[in-house]
Amino acid sequence: MDVPQQVADLSLKPDDNRRLANLCGQFDQHLRQIEQRLNVEIRNRGSEFHIEGAPEAVSTATGLIKRLYDETEASEISPERVHIFLQESGLADIAENDDTKGHVIKTRRGLIEARGPNQAHYLAHMERCDLSFGIGPAGTGKTYLAVAAAVSALEREQVRRIVLVRPAVEAGERLGFLPGDMSQKVDPYLRPIYDALYEMLGFEKVARLVERNVIEVAPLAFMRGRTLNEAFVILDEAQNATVEQMKMFLTRIGFGSRAVVTGDVTQTDLPSSRMSGLRNAIDILQHIRGVSFTFFDARDVVRHPLVKRIVEAYEKNDRKTGSNPPAAPSGDG
Repeated sequence: MDVPQQVADLSLKPDDNRRLANLCGQFDQHLRQIEQRLNVEIRNRGSEFHIEGAPEAVSTATGLIKRLYDETEASEISPERVHIFLQESGLADIAENDDTKGHVIKTRRGLIEARGPNQAHYLAHMERCDLSFGIGPAGTGKTYLAVAAAVSALEREQVRRIVLVRPAVEAGERLGFLPGDMSQKVDPYLRPIYDALYEMLGFEKVARLVERNVIEVAPLAFMRGRTLNEAFVILDEAQNATVEQMKMFLTRIGFGSRAVVTGDVTQTDLPSSRMSGLRNAIDILQHIRGVSFTFFDARDVVRHPLVKRIVEAYEKNDRKTGSNPPAAPSGDG
């Protein structure tokens, strides 16, 4: 059945040739980017725009062009910026219920908003569940949003400390002996988490909190025997945890604590003979009450648009070779 088409006419004010050129991009590449993503046709003469396509797509495109034009007053529009706005305003958002909208994290450095329905679900899960899994490819915001949720919980005094955990497994390399104390040995593996912390709290404050042990860094193997009360615990790169390590980690959760596990089951660095603890946990825990899963895919990538295309190419190849990651569970658990 043919989808009914809708036409919308849009007039941008004030009429400013410099801002219009910024909006449209070189050779109208920004408009073509919107057309391709939303499957609409956009024609313009100066500040007068004519948009045609499916009703929801036309509505989305109209709102997006208005938002981008507002941005041109103070900043330069790039294809990457258009990509981010599309993530926030695309058709996938419309298909979701209203409860996926309006999810933000407040930190002293400002608001961090969800970009797309999956990120909104992820933020809601971390707020609601004691144990949350964020699973998907690089660039989807899994780790960044987990750190933001941890910082927000710490600043609101919902937890007393943040514990950052990661398996010390090298990504297909042999780095040899690493000098320094335990924190210095593990630091290279936790660089993405530190980068997010520096952005949200500032370098000096992070250093002070680490010194006071309010922010603790620990390799996964050193979590054995501990019970973590009133802590926000993040296990990053969990696909590199063994089944035994994952079970050990998940049983460390104490009273007043929340745990977030992030990883990509398609990028494990474990020996081929060892099963990923993350993949095993998906199979075992998906129906456990109090445990939530958010599965990201290429559509959720918020980095350079090329990253999205790379992830899609690998996903296509995985489907062709029959090496698909586990399917998303039907509920939150």
